[in-house]
Amino acid sequence: MNPGLIVFGEDWGRHPSSTQHLVRELAKDRDVIWVNSIGLRRPRFTLSDASRVAVKFGRMLGGKVKREIVSKPERMTIVEPTVIPLPGNPVAASINRRVLGRKLQSVMKQRNMTEPVLWTSLPTAVDLLGLCGEKAIVYYCGDEFGALAGVDHRPVLKCERKLADRADLILAASGILADKFGSPKTRLLPHGVDINLFSTPAERADDLPEADKIAGFYGSLSEWLDQELIAACANKFPNWSFVFIGEERTDVSQLRSLPNVHLLGPRSHDQLPRYVQHWNVSMMPFKDNEQIRACNPLKLREYLAAGRPVVATPFPALKAYGDLITLGSTADEFVRAIESASREHPSIAQLRKLSVQTESWSARAQNVSSHLSAL
Repeated sequence: MNPGLIVFGEDWGRHPSSTQHLVRELAKDRDVIWVNSIGLRRPRFTLSDASRVAVKFGRMLGGKVKREIVSKPERMTIVEPTVIPLPGNPVAASINRRVLGRKLQSVMKQRNMTEPVLWTSLPTAVDLLGLCGEKAIVYYCGDEFGALAGVDHRPVLKCERKLADRADLILAASGILADKFGSPKTRLLPHGVDINLFSTPAERADDLPEADKIAGFYGSLSEWLDQELIAACANKFPNWSFVFIGEERTDVSQLRSLPNVHLLGPRSHDQLPRYVQHWNVSMMPFKDNEQIRACNPLKLREYLAAGRPVVATPFPALKAYGDLITLGSTADEFVRAIESASREHPSIAQLRKLSVQTESWSARAQNVSSHLSAL
């Protein structure tokens, strides 16, 4: 019988992360207690943070709060933590241990769960280790937290170092992330893909612009998006439409001012094939920084599974797919890459789909299960 899992991740029901994809598969044959986000930074005096705090308090009090409808596995219990979001603060850590510890122990008793494996995707969960009588600790590192925007870097990195020391197994989403730990207990675990969702033909989205040529991107519109490069491409190709799907997490007024750039806002994960399968080129126009060099974007394999031409600025995770992705470092190179990719032979679409056929989330979860069994 597989041991139960207690998972510290982001809020279940937000845009699916690699942790959610993996744990959804793992929950098919084991009980899971999923703990919604305990935070990676102090809340700030912004409208976005105030709204999120209000939602969190509403859930803690048992209220019904509107959220994206995302199903959860039958064997999963979701816990809304009551915590003080002050990473690295010893007083907050002590209070959080007592309050959340009682809550988790109560849920474990209800689920008849003993000696679980504790899995955390958040370094800040290090202060909560030992609360649940866990038989092993797994740290799943999906980001470079020392460079990730919106994170209190210094205290979170301190938490990460402590967590890496105490973990029995470290799973890293990219080679660069794996290398930084330099430990024999570290295993490389690249992201997977929902092959069926992205390769099965989907109807064209109604709000996709009626244009002959569309270059598209989905994901959060954050600081690491190279807006100057995008603007240069949009000005160079006035007959193309540039479509961006995702939550705005930085000032995008530069893009909004361009007549052929369309900011559609966020869409649920299951709706993305209706866009990516019907534009001409999929883009990853990222800045060259520490966060991007360490990343292994979920959209990379999803773009490939959809089959459309892919144009990106260079970063290490792309090397595994060679000529299936057209690269451009500068604005001029990116423009030429879009032109080149839009003229490629249709047979290459099938090669892209084949390149990720063995990289499903189910296959990734089987790999994880073998590591958990070894513990």
